[in-house]
Amino acid sequence: MAQPGPLAGITVVDLSRILAGPYCTLLLAELGARVIKVETPTGDDARQYGPFTNGKSTYFASVNRGKESIALDLKAPGDREIFERLLDKADAIVENFRPGTMERLGYGWETLHKRYPRLIYAAASGFGHSGPFSHYPSYDMVVQGLGGIMSITGNPGEPSPRIGTSVGDLAGGLYTTIALNAALLHRERTGEATKVDVGLFDCQLALLENAIMRYTTSGEIPGPLGARHPSITPFEAFKAQDGDIIIAAGNDGLWLKLTEALGHPELAQNPNYKTNPLRNQHQPQLKAEIDAILSTNTRDHWLSVLEAAGLPCGPVNNVAQAIAHPQVEARNMLIEVDDATTGPLKLVGNPMKFSAFDDPHTRAPAPDLDADRAKILRELGM
Repeated sequence: MAQPGPLAGITVVDLSRILAGPYCTLLLAELGARVIKVETPTGDDARQYGPFTNGKSTYFASVNRGKESIALDLKAPGDREIFERLLDKADAIVENFRPGTMERLGYGWETLHKRYPRLIYAAASGFGHSGPFSHYPSYDMVVQGLGGIMSITGNPGEPSPRIGTSVGDLAGGLYTTIALNAALLHRERTGEATKVDVGLFDCQLALLENAIMRYTTSGEIPGPLGARHPSITPFEAFKAQDGDIIIAAGNDGLWLKLTEALGHPELAQNPNYKTNPLRNQHQPQLKAEIDAILSTNTRDHWLSVLEAAGLPCGPVNNVAQAIAHPQVEARNMLIEVDDATTGPLKLVGNPMKFSAFDDPHTRAPAPDLDADRAKILRELGM
């Protein structure tokens, strides 16, 4: 049973595996689409990734909940027939193979578009389906490195760290979801299906936002800045007596409020701090002054003072603290999945809320490999 949502009635055949494609189809399922996951007979590689509960991958469970599974060997004639009958009923196909793989199977865009003119084809790959690197294999960390995002992460003078989540794959999944939804709207308006081609490397460049602009306008190559903004000051992590807090004074008005809240209005009169460009120039000096003030009391004390003054601020939470925040329960961002193998799992909820649709506290589990074969074959008259 598909989740109620704005994509109700849309059927997606999902050939993707591991993370970028499955994250896209997870979002589509959360939006109400029926997602039929077509796996190889050995299953999605992510089924072998930990952590495991009662022998089942909860990594896999987290991005494949609410989908159906059928195992097909697309080189076997009988399974190809099942696959083609699925495409007869589908609105979209999603895959994240290396470019050329679907063509070798006889299911490339040109072939499918002729046979299924209303089928939208969405592909997420490391480098997209054009360009000199299009056929290179890639994983999340490869595009994080190539795309420059690691070079502006971490602290100056230290090795560039991987981003703490798989932002290469997740960005690819998000952009593929956005593009596929736009393709569905285009088909609704014109009757024309289209191919969606998303490269994970491209997505990393798109996420660099002002870093690329800073380089192209100044010629200066951006580097890591730790926990601070490159263009706004004060806008970073500061040290209270017992932990770090974020203060984001994004304009001159907030800067004045901050000096009052800290009990040091004289800071606003310092000629080095009069404007944001000047505060940027003197960021190390200003940070040292604010750290010295904050060190006189606890994190909770300063957060209450800053919040009362209407300043954007917050603690630097660990994951346990983040999901304990009252907004998590209020916004249903920790949902439950009752899986027959693992027992109840708590997984992240859907951040997209709609006034027209409920956001239930439970979701259907991720399917076991080939779990829905009999039901799907019955529907196909096979």
